[in-house]
Amino acid sequence: MRKILIAMMLFSLFFSCKNEKKEIKNSEKPIAKVTSEDSAKNPFYWEGANIYFLLTDRFNNGNPNKDVNYSRTDSTAVLRGFEGGDIAGITQKVNQGYFNDLGVNAIWLTPIVEQIHGATNEGTGNTYGYHGYWAKDWTAIDPNFGTKEDFKELVKSAHDKGIRIVLDVVLNHTGPVTAIDPVWPAEWVRTEPACEFTTYENTTACTLVKNLPDILTESNQAVELPDALLAKWKKEGRLSQELDELQRFFDRTGYPRAPRFYIIKWLTDYIHEFGVDGFRVDTVKHVNENAWSDLRTEADYAFEIWKKKNPSEILDDKPFYMVGEVYNYGISNGRFFDFGDKKVDYYNYGFDGLINFELKTDANKTYEEVFRKYSFLLGSKLYGKNVLNYMSSHDDGQPFDPQRTKFKKTANFLLLTPGASQIYYGDETLRPLVVEGAEGDANLRSTMNWEALDSVSTIKTAHKHWQKLGQFRAKHPAVGAGIHKKLANTPYVFSRTFTDGEFRDKIVIGLDLPKGKKSLWVKGFFGDGTTLYDTYSNTEVVVKNGRVALDNEFDTALLELKE
Repeated sequence: MRKILIAMMLFSLFFSCKNEKKEIKNSEKPIAKVTSEDSAKNPFYWEGANIYFLLTDRFNNGNPNKDVNYSRTDSTAVLRGFEGGDIAGITQKVNQGYFNDLGVNAIWLTPIVEQIHGATNEGTGNTYGYHGYWAKDWTAIDPNFGTKEDFKELVKSAHDKGIRIVLDVVLNHTGPVTAIDPVWPAEWVRTEPACEFTTYENTTACTLVKNLPDILTESNQAVELPDALLAKWKKEGRLSQELDELQRFFDRTGYPRAPRFYIIKWLTDYIHEFGVDGFRVDTVKHVNENAWSDLRTEADYAFEIWKKKNPSEILDDKPFYMVGEVYNYGISNGRFFDFGDKKVDYYNYGFDGLINFELKTDANKTYEEVFRKYSFLLGSKLYGKNVLNYMSSHDDGQPFDPQRTKFKKTANFLLLTPGASQIYYGDETLRPLVVEGAEGDANLRSTMNWEALDSVSTIKTAHKHWQKLGQFRAKHPAVGAGIHKKLANTPYVFSRTFTDGEFRDKIVIGLDLPKGKKSLWVKGFFGDGTTLYDTYSNTEVVVKNGRVALDNEFDTALLELKE
C-alpha cells in the first residue's frame, strides 16, 4: 500500500504543471499495446468491434510504380481520379502497428474488384472508379488496388495482428457504361426506370442513379455469361478455369444460373481464397432481400471451408460477419426499415448488423441521453443483433463535425456509444472533409493526411486521444457490447458490464472531468479497497469511501481492474 501511495504522490507532482505545452507532452506518453494475452483474456465480439473504414485508393500508396493502369490518364474533376492508394499501402500500416495503436480490431476496405476502364462525365468532370463501386469484373482485383498476392498478404498480416478484414461488396449494380465499357446484356441488367424511393418496388426494381445498370437480383431465370466477359477471360488465359469453377458451384448448390448467383459465387471466392472475415454490403435496400439470405448462406459455407483448410490461421470461433448499408436506417427503427408501403427486417435475411445513420444527429444530445438510449435498444428491440455507428463517412454529406473542430466529442461519442464503431479514415487525424474545388462526396474522400500527423501538434493531440480510447475499447468488450449504467452526474461517471458465460468484463469511464484534483463516484460498482488503473493517465488508484481520487490535467478517465 505504501508503494501505491508513493506512486500516486509522484504522479500528482508530475501532472501538477498546468501549462498547455506540458499537457500536450504528457498526453503523448506511450500506450500499451494489445497483446495476444490480452486477446485471450478479453475475447473479440463483433457487437463491440472497433472497425476502421478506408478508401483503398486514398489511404496509403505502397506501390507507386503501379499507379496507372488501363490507360486511365484522362484529367478528372478534383479528387475524382485514382490517387495511388493500394492494398500494399494498407499492409504497410498494419505491419507498422498503426491499427493496433488505434485499438482497431477490424479493417473495412472499399471494393477491390476490377473497375470499369473508362471514365464517366455526368457534368462534374471525368470520374474514374477509384472508389471501387463500379465493377467490371468481379473475378479480378483491379491492378490500381493491387494483386491477389497483395490481398493475401494483407489478410495474413492483419490476422497476425489480431485484426479482421471486412470487404465491401456490391451485388446491386455493375459499373457505368462508357465508350470502352459496354452495358451488360438485358437479361442481366435493367437500365431504367430510375428509382423514386417512395415505395418498395420503385426502390428495388430500378436504377439507383442514371447510367448505373441495375442487376436483376430478383430474377431466377438462367442466363448466359456476357460475351464481353468471356472474351476478356479468354484473352487473360483463364476462361477454362472460370467456367470449370462455375460448373462446380452450380452443381454443388443447385442454384439456377441467375445473375445474382453468378455474382454471389464470385464474391464468396474472396472468402474461400483469402479468409476474409466479413462483408460490408452496399445498397442493401435496393436489392430484393432474399438475395441477401443467399449471399449469407454461401458466405458461411465459404468461411467454414477456409477455416478447415487453414486451421493455423483461424483467429477464433466467431462466425462470418455481415453488416449492411440500408441507407437512412437508424437504431430507433429497431429491426425494421419502412419503405412506406412495406417494412423489411433485414436482420432476418443474413445481417448481423446494420449501419446506423442516427448517431451523428444524436451526438448533439448529452452523453447520458445517447448512451442510455443505445444500451436500452440493443438490449431490447435489437437483442442479439448490433448496429455499426459512425460520425463521418464516404457518402454522407452531413458529417457530425465537417470542420474538424470537435475531435474529443467526436471520438467520445463514436468510441464510447454502445454498439460497434466505424472510424472513417482520418477521423483520428482531422483529415479535411471540405476540399477546395471538390464537389459533392469528393470532399469526403481526400487523401490521408500522414504528413500533418507527423508535424501538426493539434493533430498529434487529437490522434493520441483517439488512440487511448481505442486501446481501451479494444481491450474491453464491455465498452461497446456491455450494459450501460450512470454512476454520477457531476462529474459524469458511468459503468459498462459485459458477461458471456464465464467471461465477465467491467469498466468505469469519466468524461468532461475538471482539470487538477477530481473525485469519481464508483460506489456500488467497485468496492472499497479495490485497486483500479486509469489507462488514460497511466495511474494506479484505490477505491476509498466509494470514490476514486485523481489529480491530473486530463478531462477523461478510463478505469479498469488492476491486473
